[in-house]
Amino acid sequence: MAVKQKVLLLGATGETGSSILKGLQESNNFDIEVLVRPASANKPSVQKIQDQGIKTWFIDLNESNDLISALSGVDVLISAIGPQDVLQQKKLFQAAKLAGIKRVVPCAFITVAPPNGAMSLRDEKEEVYNDIKFLGIPYTIIDVGYWYQISFPIVPSGKVDYASVIPNNIIHGDGTAPNLLTDLRDIGRFVARIINDDRTLNKYVYTFGDILTEKEIYRIAEELSGEKLESTPMSTEQIEDGVAQAKAAFSQDPQDPMKRMFLYLSEYKYSKYVRKDNSPAYAEYLGYLNARILYPDFTPLSFPDFFAEVLDGKGRKKVTVNQVLNRLDDELERKSYLCGERFSAADIHFYGLIKMIVDQPTGKEWKSEKRAKRACQLFLRDRYQLDCWGN
Repeated sequence: MAVKQKVLLLGATGETGSSILKGLQESNNFDIEVLVRPASANKPSVQKIQDQGIKTWFIDLNESNDLISALSGVDVLISAIGPQDVLQQKKLFQAAKLAGIKRVVPCAFITVAPPNGAMSLRDEKEEVYNDIKFLGIPYTIIDVGYWYQISFPIVPSGKVDYASVIPNNIIHGDGTAPNLLTDLRDIGRFVARIINDDRTLNKYVYTFGDILTEKEIYRIAEELSGEKLESTPMSTEQIEDGVAQAKAAFSQDPQDPMKRMFLYLSEYKYSKYVRKDNSPAYAEYLGYLNARILYPDFTPLSFPDFFAEVLDGKGRKKVTVNQVLNRLDDELERKSYLCGERFSAADIHFYGLIKMIVDQPTGKEWKSEKRAKRACQLFLRDRYQLDCWGN
């Protein structure tokens, strides 16, 4: 019997991390351990992992000696850390070097984009990748395109509203930019194959279940629902203006997490729909390997099948923006923002996305902080039954 590789996973309670954990478990090819920061020790999601008998390490990412102890004997280290904490991986990978890890998988898991200049989030990830290469650690970078779960339009009947994170129907540009899309549930299944394959060592790999334009997505939604969809156009100029505004706001206060999120989301749109980076052609130009070619035995869920599930009421219910963008780190969650401590991370995401939903399609601007808070309050109360400010 072949010896199973030992895998240590950071970020197992997040959306991407949860998918990876499940994919590793389904494959039955790995001995799995998880790394959790001490601040999260009492979270129900962590307890659920421990209840499955998975060894859990509670270690601060700044504690090098403790990290080395946890990493000793580990074959593969996978990070699914949140977007606010990307650069904190540097100390983790320094410890991985000292521990003799055979392969590291840093937190990539986004759309395909150039190494620098198009997306600030990708730029930060690239900084980590370069550190790994400087250290000489074997690595694999995995990008997954955009999730199905945040790529479908709503329909007039409201049948899919329960699963819609951002309930609007915007067509960006001319709607013909092809985009790599992956079902969130398939990310872990791809990862389990990729890390067990010597061909992917020191390589970039991209995954997808479907490659679709927005117009194709709308056509599928209309055919499956039998409903006529209405859409709101967003021009290339509006997308570019949104990026410029987000950059200007962020430059004034780089520590503001809301402004950081505005910037990330604006740049995602620019990269996907203006530059058209998130495509097989551009991925292969950058030297990525195609996971669908590497693993012809695995058939991921198609977008039409996914949307049929959503129409049938089998989609993910009450998906929060916090979950979609990956949970903010525990340090951020301990701070007090608009809604106080309990819902601070989700509130930051809601605040940012509500502002973008209102601003970009209509051109309206917030008149005051009070108006922004009120919009956020109503959204949270009506959609998620959360009352963060009272009356």
